[in-house]
Amino acid sequence: MDGVYPTEESRWEAVLARDARADGAFWYGVRSTGIYCRPSCPSRRPRRENASFHDSPQEARARGLRACLRCEPDGVSAGTRAVVRVRFLLETAATPPPLSALAADVGLSPFHLQRLFKRAVGLSPKQYAVGLRHLRFKEGLKMGKPVTTAIYDAGHETSSTLYRKDGLGMTPGAYRAGGAGQTIHFTVVESTLGPMLVAATARGLCAVRFGEAEAMTAELRAEYPAATLIEDAAPLEPYLQSLHAYLDGHSPELKLDTDAPGTEFQQRVWAALRQIPSGETRSYAELAGMIGQPRAVRAVATACARNPVALVVPCHRIVPKVGGSGGYRWGVERKAALLEAERGERLL
Repeated sequence: MDGVYPTEESRWEAVLARDARADGAFWYGVRSTGIYCRPSCPSRRPRRENASFHDSPQEARARGLRACLRCEPDGVSAGTRAVVRVRFLLETAATPPPLSALAADVGLSPFHLQRLFKRAVGLSPKQYAVGLRHLRFKEGLKMGKPVTTAIYDAGHETSSTLYRKDGLGMTPGAYRAGGAGQTIHFTVVESTLGPMLVAATARGLCAVRFGEAEAMTAELRAEYPAATLIEDAAPLEPYLQSLHAYLDGHSPELKLDTDAPGTEFQQRVWAALRQIPSGETRSYAELAGMIGQPRAVRAVATACARNPVALVVPCHRIVPKVGGSGGYRWGVERKAALLEAERGERLL
């Protein structure tokens, strides 16, 4: 199976979400109708027992299936071409074109383009353009550019468009060149889940991780190579007390300040994760629905996997629809223990 959708479970999730990013990775067939479709096909979803998955249209036809007339699975759809074109325009323009201009270029109404692009990419064209500017800004800072130069080179018309809530977490000056000018206190302590690294700036937690002490410390230094890293548990004591209280079952929720850099989309996903009550779980599709983007299942999964602040942003509360605990950045055993503990079967 394709490396991006390696299991039938992941492919079925993409079909349910009509995830256009899965188009070309696989095709699905419907035994009851004898047709095969793209994952993004707008037709009614089949019953799970009637769905089959194929690595190519040729394979689907060899199984006796015929092409869907609605989504035209044997070629590149007009919608896919429009999304590719708009992404190219946004990525190459010095100033992002307005939605009306983008829609006129691809021959669609602004409303239709907005819906099509958001379904395929997980963001609106405007959000995608903002994300590109933030990425270019960060790259400029990493290259050593002055903050003002990086702002305008990234495509911001004024500094105010950046200094509003922009997904960096840390201020631009603090993030520059891997955290230059920023002081980060960190420590590695023993916990009921094994060694736990805790790191924070003056604004809040920037890392809570589990693993081998040396590896976690090296990872933190690589992430913030120009920051002043101080190994000292004392400034972190309030955070440590809350984290240990949670792990020991004395506090069901962690309402701690964070200062973790992430894109606007990632910040929205992480904020939604913090709304899931202790003892409850959600699927990736449900989490995508919580942020108002039900088609962005894959992007939501990626944001969960990149969560740098374990426990506080409870990505362990996301589980597969079909059951089981699913994957976890810090180990499936830890995730299973956390879920059992939150359900009242405290083993920590």
